[in-house]
Amino acid sequence: MTCAGGTESAPRCPPATVTRERRTTLLTDDGVPIEARYEPSPTPGAEPSGTLALVLGHGFTGSLERPALRRVASAFRQRTAVITFSFRGHGRSGGRSTVGDREVLDLAAAVAWARRLGHRRVATVGFSMGGSVVIRQAALYGTGHGANEEIRPMQDVPHGGRTGRSQRRTAPAPGDAPDTASGPALDAVPGAALDAVPGPAPGSGPDAVPGPASGSAPGDAPGAAPRPALDAASGPASNTASDTAPGGPPPGPAPGRAPDAAPGPAPDAAPDAVIAVSAPARWYYRGTAPMRRVHWAVTRPAGRLVSRYGLRTRIDPRGWGVDPLPPVAAAPLIAPTPLLIVHGDRDPYFPLDHPRMLASAADPSSTELWIEPGFGHAETAASPALLTRIADWAAAHT
Repeated sequence: MTCAGGTESAPRCPPATVTRERRTTLLTDDGVPIEARYEPSPTPGAEPSGTLALVLGHGFTGSLERPALRRVASAFRQRTAVITFSFRGHGRSGGRSTVGDREVLDLAAAVAWARRLGHRRVATVGFSMGGSVVIRQAALYGTGHGANEEIRPMQDVPHGGRTGRSQRRTAPAPGDAPDTASGPALDAVPGAALDAVPGPAPGSGPDAVPGPASGSAPGDAPGAAPRPALDAASGPASNTASDTAPGGPPPGPAPGRAPDAAPGPAPDAAPDAVIAVSAPARWYYRGTAPMRRVHWAVTRPAGRLVSRYGLRTRIDPRGWGVDPLPPVAAAPLIAPTPLLIVHGDRDPYFPLDHPRMLASAADPSSTELWIEPGFGHAETAASPALLTRIADWAAAHT
């Protein structure tokens, strides 16, 4: 049997797997350009990972070129092909970060690209904020979303709409700080990056952090009109990392180079397995000092200014009008897709009740929980041995 007679949208056979590194600019369903990189396995014909691709979602303030993510990608590439990308508002991708909400569209574009490159088996691996995104994306794009009437297929979500929604704000668990923030909840951030985020201004306790100023962005004059999420300063990403000076705005695509995908629903964007590392279970968690500092960085104009110029992360100041579907509510919608939840007992951001909540909510027949002794937080702390076990699990469950 050959692939002759197929069409571009529905070929009879999948395309041959690409065997060389590629960089490109993907375009999400809502029109945001996303920088992405594909690295094939050094042994492309080997089983069981010959047709497996791991799509990696970094933590908040991370990006495709951050050393922590590059180290993780290098470890995974010893066993299988890897796709890395920068979420919106990060690195050289366009748009502004919605802190775990519309980032599901970014991940969907990367998964769809893996399919177009010829990979029949695709697993998503998310760290910290990326962990919440892989859980939510699998629920929204997988076969299980129809079980919940609040979840609409992603192609029916209008531009600017929430990606799944809760009827109300996520209730804090016992022991959480009171929920007074009205802006986006920052799910996680690599530990090294958080060291650059100062605490709240003197005289303003961390539990009194308000939501973002109405429609304002760092540097906006009082009373200025709200700005769109994608503006000229955070426009299309380039295909080469060397085109942008540190701190400068991302340039447009290279001359004559169109984005890798046109706007519209991403085809075949459902993953075959999901791995969430150091992921939060719920929004608005501020029970640890690092997370209180992170909330300041997201919800205060001065914090967003630090995030933009100090951490090179552009945050949408408009916040959430309605909460997106939280990870703990998305977890049961993933089945029958295999789900692995990995968390460290030394995580300084999210205590162990977060992974346990996720595992309790998910289908036990398709879910595993690994509590790793001595492991800290996300890609920054993941050891080579842990990364090898994760890659092996993905190969065995796809």
